[in-house]
Amino acid sequence: MNIFKRDATLHEFQWENLGDVKEGRGDLGDEMPVLVYRLMQYTMLDVLSKDFGADKANEYFVRAGHLAGTEFARNVLDLSVDFNLFTANLQMALKDLKIGILRLEAFDPDTGNIVLTVGQDLDCSGLPITNETVCNYDEGFISGILEAYTGKKYLVKEIDCWANGDRICRFSGSVVA
Repeated sequence: MNIFKRDATLHEFQWENLGDVKEGRGDLGDEMPVLVYRLMQYTMLDVLSKDFGADKANEYFVRAGHLAGTEFARNVLDLSVDFNLFTANLQMALKDLKIGILRLEAFDPDTGNIVLTVGQDLDCSGLPITNETVCNYDEGFISGILEAYTGKKYLVKEIDCWANGDRICRFSGSVVA
């Protein structure tokens, strides 16, 4: 299977496309510096912004994050457990993979509305203050995880960000009717 197929109607990415990183990087291992991740992320965002505009580039990052979050949830998390255990497992997985420190601030089981924070966020913690929210990929990632768990479509928006001068990233999610 070609993971880079150009059929715009289907997502060809699947978790298995990530390969066996431990086997392929026997001497280097499965970790890399955050700097390298951000170098890829922010240069990609720059190129997409120049070619398609900042709004469209951010939309692509949200969509890519959603696909990643969906696959992450399906392949790393147990989607059959109750909400409290699911949240605890998600916190542990994000910390173990050094994505960030997740904290649940609020959850309304009747509406599905959720507010959570990510500290030491992979995407932005330590960035200079630019007075903007920059974690578009995270918005999609979180919405994909929530959708995979609940079966409901979520809209997730970042409301606080390190790049805005905050020390954590805060996200608000709501079920899309």
